[in-house]
Amino acid sequence: MKKVLMVVLAVLMFTGTVYAQGKVSLMVATGGLGGVYYYYGSSVAEIISKNAGYEATAIQTAASVDNIMLLQKREDPKSNLFYLSTILPDSAFLAFMGQHEKFKDTPAKELRIMWAMYPNFLHIVTKQGSGIQKVADLKGKRVSTGAPGSGTEVEAFMVLEAAGVKISELAKQERLGAAESAEALASGTIDAYFWSGGLPTASITELATTLSRKGAKLDFVSLSKEDPVVQNINKKFPGVCEPGVIGKQVYSTEKDVPTLAFWNLFMCTERLPEDIGYKVTKAVFENLSQLHSAVKPSKDTNLESAIKFVNGAIPYHPGALKYFKEVGALK
Repeated sequence: MKKVLMVVLAVLMFTGTVYAQGKVSLMVATGGLGGVYYYYGSSVAEIISKNAGYEATAIQTAASVDNIMLLQKREDPKSNLFYLSTILPDSAFLAFMGQHEKFKDTPAKELRIMWAMYPNFLHIVTKQGSGIQKVADLKGKRVSTGAPGSGTEVEAFMVLEAAGVKISELAKQERLGAAESAEALASGTIDAYFWSGGLPTASITELATTLSRKGAKLDFVSLSKEDPVVQNINKKFPGVCEPGVIGKQVYSTEKDVPTLAFWNLFMCTERLPEDIGYKVTKAVFENLSQLHSAVKPSKDTNLESAIKFVNGAIPYHPGALKYFKEVGALK
């Protein structure tokens, strides 16, 4: 009788474990339509659902800051609900350190990196003939600084502050996402906009075509490493960005555009169980060809770049580290 009872208990315990695993839900917070985050996150969710044994759903958001708040406030481990997210490193760093206004009272110390994804390139988009050649020229212009709660907005404010340009000095501030900003520039309701995204960003490619049909040409504001704006940013926020170039072939512009590159992070929280973090990382990195074929900028998601922030300010998730050690990417 005792042995039978032990067998029954063992079966119940085993069944409960399987049931709990089957009920795990992963929400992948991405970004707005027209931006790479949305397509990257959607592709990752599909890979997870097909290969990791968990149901993963991609959701559209305002991107980085919004995503951090979702990680911080919407997870429910008791219900096996966990969030994964695409986040810019500057937003993650400021939130983790409690230096962002939304996280001063509750620093996002629970953030964990799963892998570095690909570099975002800061685009300060305008049209030729707008009279905007440097950041200071945005004074008196109609400018979109990105969607509220986005990493683009964080970077826009960072750049404007470094250039000594106050929001109040803009003729008009809009707070639009990638696709909406492109539409506004094409229709002439704004003069320039900020966007932080991978190369190419679909909405900007479409904008270049639209402007060409109207007899206008796409243009960007340059940010070279010698620019005082860049030097001010590097001094105040060391390590969050590096020099980057938007090649002339990307959007068929007349010349290469020097700018700032920010490596995007795929993140979770410390609450995500280690085995789930491991299986998610394994599923994605064993199916990189699917991700690369679906999202062009994801070509930079690989084992070498994935671990570039190990030993940085924000820790990696132990499940991700387990996988990277297993495959020899980390010793």
